[in-house]
Amino acid sequence: MKRTSDVFPAFFDDFFGKEWFGNDLKSFTQPAVNIVEKDDEYMVELAAPGMRKKDFNVELEEQVLTISYEKRDEKEEKDKEGKYARREFNYSSFSRSFMLPKSIEQDKIKGEYKDGVLKLLIPKKEEAKHKMARHIEIN
Repeated sequence: MKRTSDVFPAFFDDFFGKEWFGNDLKSFTQPAVNIVEKDDEYMVELAAPGMRKKDFNVELEEQVLTISYEKRDEKEEKDKEGKYARREFNYSSFSRSFMLPKSIEQDKIKGEYKDGVLKLLIPKKEEAKHKMARHIEIN
């Protein structure tokens, strides 16, 4: 797998300078995803710093959970005559799907975006929750 810095050779940086490309090649990477199974729920964490809540789309169709985002930014620099000296479009998108087990409470999934991390809590149905072992006394 190539690293982001390998996408453009170093001579582009030397020739154009990092400010030419905005020094932002995030659109070539996918955010990291953690999935944790707890006794009563699954927790999905997606690292997406710099995004806004409105950029995300989370959908559940049948047993497939799809997390996607789309972000568009435009920067303009004009000279004194109103002609473009530089105009940049920055577009990044991401989509990832996960097959969920049938043992979840689909109507109770909750999401929160805080400190650059999208967190989804997916509760398990009662029968799927891990029960604590019970000690049985022998007489």
